[in-house]
Amino acid sequence: MARNNRIVVPEAREALNQLKLEIANELGIPDYNNIDKGNLTSRENGYVGGYMVKKLVEDAQRQLTSK
Repeated sequence: MARNNRIVVPEAREALNQLKLEIANELGIPDYNNIDKGNLTSRENGYVGGYMVKKLVEDAQRQLTSK
């Protein structure tokens, strides 16, 4: 399966990284930036990415409805 993890808007990279750290912290994974992700379960890593997508979709929906 091909993976396409490129960031379409490079200026958003830092904000996405910050969002990832905030969500990991909310999920009880402290210091996510500095840990070996290989020591986390697939479920833990998946939660971080999944919640990032959920938050981004919610934010986009709010923006669409506020116009």
